[in-house]
Amino acid sequence: MSTLWWRLVAAAVVIATTSALAKVVDARMSRRDLAPETATRYRVLRRTVFATIVLVGILSALLVIPHVRAIAGGILASSAVLGLVIGFAAQRTIGNFVAGLMIAFTQPVRLGDEIEVQGTNGIVEEIGLTYTWLRTRDNNLLVIPNEKLASEALVNSTIRSSSAVAEILVRVPVAADLRAIVTALEVDGARAYVTALGADDASIAVRRDTAGLSAEEAASELRLVAQERLVALGILPRKT
Repeated sequence: MSTLWWRLVAAAVVIATTSALAKVVDARMSRRDLAPETATRYRVLRRTVFATIVLVGILSALLVIPHVRAIAGGILASSAVLGLVIGFAAQRTIGNFVAGLMIAFTQPVRLGDEIEVQGTNGIVEEIGLTYTWLRTRDNNLLVIPNEKLASEALVNSTIRSSSAVAEILVRVPVAADLRAIVTALEVDGARAYVTALGADDASIAVRRDTAGLSAEEAASELRLVAQERLVALGILPRKT
């Protein structure tokens, strides 16, 4: 086998190993139950780490091939010009990426928040590196560039004073009827959102206005109602 073929095989092995590593790291990072504000930052961090590992692996694999390495040397020699060209061509993508990081850390919106943007109401389902996905009330999916979301005015109906909203996190088997569970938990003005899916279980956040109660009292009431509803659905065993 020629030297070139050996290098191609080595490059393929590097790419395969890096892809597997990226998936393992992403899977390990996803096994966490976090509050919505922390989950939003963590989700963007996961996406960034995954993309970085894959990019480094691809670049490392390409540099194994002499022809590509020679081209890379020429590219580095003219990196200033190349940087200007790429920056101009990808300024919108870069702007969306930077806006995604700003959203993750300043948190004008979080996963599961109910917001109104561009005259449309919906629930934030996903915040990616460049786009945010909003599930509207008529079950359509609105995809918003992060740059637009970060620069335009929006109404967040979920983020209020910490003394005005109580929240609990419920974990249920991932194979259960999650839609039925969410519907059952939405009583007395409470709103429920599936915030994470794991290999064995799912996390559901339940929020409700305190309605004159303290945050602790309202959270306790949410837990009692959740326990009753989960027993009624057969998710939790009924005591005899």
